[in-house]
Amino acid sequence: MAEAHNPLEQFEITPWIPIRIGELDVSFTNSSAFMILAILAASAMMVLSVRKRALVPGRWQLMAELSYGFIAKMLSDTVGKEGKPYFPFVFTLFMFVLFGNILGMIPYSFTYTSHLAVTFAMAAFIFVAITVIAIAKHRMKFFSFFLPPGVPILMAPLLIPIEIISYLSRPVSLSVRLFANMMAGHTLLKVLAGFVIPLGIFGAIPVAGLVAVTALEFLIAFLQAYIFTILTCIYISDAVHLH
Repeated sequence: MAEAHNPLEQFEITPWIPIRIGELDVSFTNSSAFMILAILAASAMMVLSVRKRALVPGRWQLMAELSYGFIAKMLSDTVGKEGKPYFPFVFTLFMFVLFGNILGMIPYSFTYTSHLAVTFAMAAFIFVAITVIAIAKHRMKFFSFFLPPGVPILMAPLLIPIEIISYLSRPVSLSVRLFANMMAGHTLLKVLAGFVIPLGIFGAIPVAGLVAVTALEFLIAFLQAYIFTILTCIYISDAVHLH
């Protein structure tokens, strides 16, 4: 009985279609399924938004235009006009994280953004891609990023290692922030839900808390997608402008 209400059970990755290539397990899992579902849901929203374009936008068109304008402004404010080439990537990233977070709020679904392996893979890709862009754009000048302008040369032996560690920790902090927030919120929801039936008539108390936390989780789902995306924009800005 206790195992049925294990709050960590919801994070278990289960293979739906077992696939093995030699010793390598490449099974199609619940995590894979919900990633595909998130991509299809986001794509469906964008397709529906352009089917009947009108001067006065309908619900789907309005949602798409708001999403487009929101990300375009975010990228423009952080990177400037040089950020336009990166808009498709940033917009796709935001929608992928947002729909992953939102779909995870559906009962008996799976939140792939609550797994560190997924969030770190995204963060590592962003980190490598942005580093390659910065080196390709600035060549050897890229390494001046680790010594802020105006710093006395005597401080360089101290500041350069600190700046390098700070730079290398970016994918870790970016991935852990998203993973920890989504996992903590979903765990709290599961714990509160487990108190409803055992408390009987007093179950109304955890129900009220459950409703409040659920509303908060929807807000956090959007905020974490926003934070993940705006930090990516800031990293792109650093790559484009250095200092």
